[in-house]
Amino acid sequence: MGKFLSRIFIGALVSFYLFPTGFYFLPAGVNTKMVAAVIGAVAFVLECVPKGGIPTTKQMLGTVSIALFFSFICFYSTDYNRTDDYSYATYIVSFFVWLSAAYGVGKVIRLEHGRFDFTLLTYYLAGVCFAQCVLALMIDEIEPFKNIVDTYIRQGQEFMDEIDRLYGIGASLDPAGIRFSVVLILISVLLCHSDYVRSRKKVISALVISFFVIAVVGNMIARTTSVGALMALGYFVMFSGILSLTLKGRYFKFYFIFSTLLIAAVIVSAILYNVDETFHKHLRFAFEGFFSWVETGEWSTSSTDKLNTMWIWPEDTKTWLIGSGIFGHFIYSTDIGYCRFILYCGIIGFSSFALFFIYNAVSFWRRNREIKWLFIFLLALTFIIWLKVATDIFFIYALFYSLDSFDLSYRNRMFNVDRK
Repeated sequence: MGKFLSRIFIGALVSFYLFPTGFYFLPAGVNTKMVAAVIGAVAFVLECVPKGGIPTTKQMLGTVSIALFFSFICFYSTDYNRTDDYSYATYIVSFFVWLSAAYGVGKVIRLEHGRFDFTLLTYYLAGVCFAQCVLALMIDEIEPFKNIVDTYIRQGQEFMDEIDRLYGIGASLDPAGIRFSVVLILISVLLCHSDYVRSRKKVISALVISFFVIAVVGNMIARTTSVGALMALGYFVMFSGILSLTLKGRYFKFYFIFSTLLIAAVIVSAILYNVDETFHKHLRFAFEGFFSWVETGEWSTSSTDKLNTMWIWPEDTKTWLIGSGIFGHFIYSTDIGYCRFILYCGIIGFSSFALFFIYNAVSFWRRNREIKWLFIFLLALTFIIWLKVATDIFFIYALFYSLDSFDLSYRNRMFNVDRK
């Protein structure tokens, strides 16, 4: 019982990191990620003091340097243009907050499990995203529960109610969809490359169920999830061996469980679609493009139609180069990441920001060549999401920097799985 409660606590901590949440009893502007960052900073200092120095690596120095340069370009743009919009001029602060919070999360997981590796990280992230999807459905369906959440959690739920969107605890709109996308890719990587995971039916079942729930309900929360779902399925097709048509005997259990749960997910979704009005509405929103294609022969969604009108670019050379120093307040009437970044800090600033993610992806895949395609997919995800929204996925790289290992062969027994 004690172990179960400790892991629920860790799951809550991971959720508060992945989905920063504001509480009404906290000062305005303070969220759970900041609290986790304080915990991480204290733990880091206590660990470094006895060693008499701060451990670092060339990889970390490189990523800090690029983040600092990007922040400087954004600050120069605001100063040159005489604005007070420091949205990304303070990115270096956000960078260290993510790193510190990730260190705190890793420290707590390490205390519980003795190590913090890629497999454990994926377990916790999958569990957290699964829980957020369940919470979103509960908030939508159970009015007393929704009232409790809305009483204590500050997350702009008034706007979500106005536009009739699902939300969890800190999980809503595109930021949630991007996190779901990353986690779906991580699940696919673990299922494809970990022989230990693929030979344990309880673990396979837990991960596959989580995958389907996140892919479906996550899309109801934010259709950005579909990007990660498609990429994760693509990764699975590439590396699961399913295309080779020479299935190894020891993987029969894996393929049987996966196909069975896939069929079950389709059947359950079809039944709920036809008998539950609320689920019907949310599923049509989640897969609006698919329904449009089936019913009209044309792939179309309301969000993509709006995005087609949002390609707004600078109108002078100065703005193209260094930007206008304006990012917030939706002044340019565009959500598209490429447009917003270039309008804010120009080609110079945007190029340095893109380099930041290229550097992180390349440096990790050079150190972990067995799963190099994971980092290629994450890099591709970064550039794809900028077609829709101006944000980033450094939250996952911050966790990667805190890992002890990416070794997928380690027999990590977080669950009491069978050994047959």
